[in-house]
Amino acid sequence: MADPDILLVFTTLPDADSAARIARQLVDARLAACVSIQAPCTSVYRWQGQTETATEVPLLIKTPRARYAALQETLRAAHPYELPEIVAVPVSEGLPAYLAWVAGETAPAS
Repeated sequence: MADPDILLVFTTLPDADSAARIARQLVDARLAACVSIQAPCTSVYRWQGQTETATEVPLLIKTPRARYAALQETLRAAHPYELPEIVAVPVSEGLPAYLAWVAGETAPAS
């Protein structure tokens, strides 16, 4: 079932502690239903004219499109990088019950 109202948001953090802190902050604020903290990886990128290599901790964040702006603002404010990777892609297929759970867990508390 396609559901363009659910997004998968990617970001990377410099270490496990900041990844865990931000993941909990997003879920506690109901901006994400789930944040999957991935194994550390090596990123190679250009920054300020230089090729850099860094070990980073990726996060996969599940949220509805309606919560994206607030999620991006919160993530940007909490993120330790000057220019964090924050990329969102629409979920084109998924288990309907899971997608409904994402929407339900991110609904503002009443």
